[in-house]
Amino acid sequence: MTFRFRRKPLTLIFCCSVASTLVGGLPAVAQAQTEPPLRVDPALLGLPAAPVVPVPRPPATAVRGVPAESKPVQAPVIEARPVPAPTTAADPVQAATDAVATPLPEPRPEVQPEAPAEATLAREAEPSVPPLAEPVQESQPVIRPPDQSLAEPLAAEPAASAPLQDHASATPSPGEAATTTVAAPPPAEQAAPTPTSPPLPAPLAAKQAEPAAAPSAAERATPQAAETEAGSQATFLSAQRISGVVDRELIAEESAELRQIDKILTADRMTYWPVDDEVEAVGSARFQQRDDVVSGSKMRMRLEDQFGFFDDASYFVKRQSRTAAGAKSAEAGAGDGASTEPGSDFNSGFAAPFSYGVVPWQTYLKDRDGPKATTEGRGTAQRIDFEGENQIRMSSATYTTCKPGNDDWYLRVADLQLDYDNEVGSGKDATVHFLGVPILYSPWLSFSLNNQRKSGFLTPSYGSSSDSGFEFTLPYYWNIAPNMDATFEPTLLTKRGLLLGTDVRYLNAAYGGSYTSTVRAEYLPNDRVANRDRWGVALRHSQVAANGFSGALNYNRVSDSDYYTDLSSEITQTSETQLLQQGLLSYSGGGWWTATANVQSFQTLQPDPQNPVTPAYQLMPQITVNARQPDFHSTDSAFFGQYTDFVRPDVSAVEGQRTVIQPQISIPYVTPGWYVTPRLGVNVTHYALSYPGSANVLPTSINRSLPIFSVDSGMTFERPSNWFGRDYTQTLEPRLYYLNIPYEDQNDIPIFDTALADFNFAQIFSDNQFSGWDRINNANQLTAALSSRLINPTSGNEIMRGMVGQRLYFTDDKVALPGATTREWDRSDFLAGFTGQVLPRVYADAALQYDVDNRQAERYSIGARYFPETGKLLNASYSYNTQAVTPIKQVDIAGQWPLTGRLQAVGRYNYSFLQKQPIEIIGGLEYNAGCWVVRVVGQRLQTTEADATTRAFVQLELSDFSRLGSSPINLLQRRIPGYGVANQPQTDSALAEQ
Repeated sequence: MTFRFRRKPLTLIFCCSVASTLVGGLPAVAQAQTEPPLRVDPALLGLPAAPVVPVPRPPATAVRGVPAESKPVQAPVIEARPVPAPTTAADPVQAATDAVATPLPEPRPEVQPEAPAEATLAREAEPSVPPLAEPVQESQPVIRPPDQSLAEPLAAEPAASAPLQDHASATPSPGEAATTTVAAPPPAEQAAPTPTSPPLPAPLAAKQAEPAAAPSAAERATPQAAETEAGSQATFLSAQRISGVVDRELIAEESAELRQIDKILTADRMTYWPVDDEVEAVGSARFQQRDDVVSGSKMRMRLEDQFGFFDDASYFVKRQSRTAAGAKSAEAGAGDGASTEPGSDFNSGFAAPFSYGVVPWQTYLKDRDGPKATTEGRGTAQRIDFEGENQIRMSSATYTTCKPGNDDWYLRVADLQLDYDNEVGSGKDATVHFLGVPILYSPWLSFSLNNQRKSGFLTPSYGSSSDSGFEFTLPYYWNIAPNMDATFEPTLLTKRGLLLGTDVRYLNAAYGGSYTSTVRAEYLPNDRVANRDRWGVALRHSQVAANGFSGALNYNRVSDSDYYTDLSSEITQTSETQLLQQGLLSYSGGGWWTATANVQSFQTLQPDPQNPVTPAYQLMPQITVNARQPDFHSTDSAFFGQYTDFVRPDVSAVEGQRTVIQPQISIPYVTPGWYVTPRLGVNVTHYALSYPGSANVLPTSINRSLPIFSVDSGMTFERPSNWFGRDYTQTLEPRLYYLNIPYEDQNDIPIFDTALADFNFAQIFSDNQFSGWDRINNANQLTAALSSRLINPTSGNEIMRGMVGQRLYFTDDKVALPGATTREWDRSDFLAGFTGQVLPRVYADAALQYDVDNRQAERYSIGARYFPETGKLLNASYSYNTQAVTPIKQVDIAGQWPLTGRLQAVGRYNYSFLQKQPIEIIGGLEYNAGCWVVRVVGQRLQTTEADATTRAFVQLELSDFSRLGSSPINLLQRRIPGYGVANQPQTDSALAEQ
């Protein structure tokens, strides 16, 4: 077959090509007129003003015709591109474009940097064209929800952003509306730079970059790249229709979306003023900045400084705690204030002195619980006013920390302000609703946004006890300074009266170090039950200086012996009989030696007449010097010296001064598998005594000198082992300790601070069976012990340990305390102990002291703990002791266990078979609903042998907001080992092997 047109002359083909090129340009003109053109001010692009230069139309092959009106219109991409930089200093900068309203051409060959300026021009603007009165009607689009990933900074996830050029110019599928996009530089960069280095928008700059340094095509096309080159606050606006003047006002309609590096705004219609970086959105406005989301019917805001408002809004705010972000590096040395721990309750008992765990140079108080990483809040408001980046004020608002979809509790407030700079929320005319019922009203309200205390009234607490009746406490917290605060705790006791309590904390730096102080004071005027005024005070101060000096002060005193038993719920305090009053001054700047001066006395309480307490001696003062050179001519040399002046208020007791000097030297020989350490020392003691009365026949000056010789040796064997299907490293560690001390009569020496030491694995390897220096036993004895351990070879954790030991005597015991008998056998009681994990999540502890000669157990204890997971815990133990000083025969069961998915039971039962009565009973329930927790706990405590008291705790905790009622958390954490707070994450034990 022969085609006739192949015979046409070449001239005819050329003419047809030219004609078709001219005709093909007409659709481009028609399409450009369907949308109002945008006028681009050269100053907005950072370029100098220049005359307008017409630019030829792009090739016909790059133009797409206008589709029929019944089909979606392909919206043009509106771009503003500056003139590229000249290649030489003589080449002037070409004029900038005014406006371009044509579709993007097909990708063109990359322009070389050395090309003339005329050849590298982008499309230039046409002469000024007035906007059309009636834009082209387009199909009604569906408002697209904003991509949640855009709430994060774009630099963090560059792959999550769609390429800008593809987004703007991609051909829509049938039925899908087209989108128009415009990129505006940040307001702060609108000043024109110098002509030698004009800023380059991303699409043009990517093409004019050097080939060696040019990014990939995907990187050049992403909005992240455009924002990075245009500025950190470059603004991208997209919609179905955009009209206006770029440098003055842009109006986006239908699926309007405005994006900055960390902000996304969507609405049906929005108006953007680039000069002020201000936007107004109407119709389904939704603003998202990082994790914060606000939506409403209308909004207007200056984006850069975040000043504006929302009408008929709902909000979700999630912020990182400012304190948590700034204190991570110093968290290890942060001070812990006991009064701000999670279970801090304002009970009526006189609390023990607060303590800090601070390091030198630390001058900032930090709560024990520590700030949480983030704080969340959500709700609705009739109007939200943004008064800065971290300042939010709301009218007719609600606030809750529950997750979306859960409104179990919320705060309804007429005027609410969230101050995230100071992490404080405050409001007026506030009502707390719980399960749809208003439970608390306040004309004003203030709360912390990061679980930290702030100045103002804290949540009231209430409870009851059999001794004091109904108890109600309204605490007030005063944040005096970052390093000083105070809490005032007036407590109404219906049976006794008004108890006034105060806690004051202070921390500061001085002399190159730091010091911290805590003061607790309580006063109960005219106790109606005791018919007297009652008071208590506790002061603790510690200080460290850079020159090696440190000091501490600990002073405790109460008005009467029954203060703790009547007003405290803590068993450790109800059994308190000796209140310490002490002052310490230490020096450790010598490096190898230290010195300490101690002044000490006690207030002796007599709460139980059937068990009188002997008053203790006062130290007025006690000076101690310790020195050690562990590598002094291949020896380990040490020195101990102490001077003590013993004073007793009882005029019928002996007083005196005691001086102790004990130098010693040892020669350790250590190898990887075994060691031997011989040691030689001498104890020299001098007493200067004064006896009451004039008819004293005892010596007033006593000297004692005793040489002490010992040899300590041991070996370590290891082997791989397999237990319960797991590989372990098993050790076998025998140890021998020989001790020799000659006998010296010490019956004339009075007893100042000496008692029989507890017989255990630590004591059988010591020199003296007595605590204190008033008695030193004679010894010619050998201690033998054998221990074995199972160690995880991967982590090095000790899984379990067992030990047995006994002491063999080669001479009779001749030294004893007044009224006590000496030993009558040639060997000590047999000791055995075990601790460790016996099964997955099951731990056991056992100890035994067995009298071999009489074939009976002197004392023993056995306990087990089952901890399958957080929130599930069972403890059980039994203790038995036949010694007359501390007879014990008790069973103790405690635990925490879920009954259902949200309800859990907690409790403890401690029963004494000797007294035939329970010592302590605790029982309660906790219901955790996620964003709120209810705790109901009861306690019965035996304060003395004849008296007992009961207390009830009821608490409603609104998570991350407040606690209402009396808190039992302190009690549960103190009396149930391993107890975990229901709504707080717990750290699993490192020994919890699966």
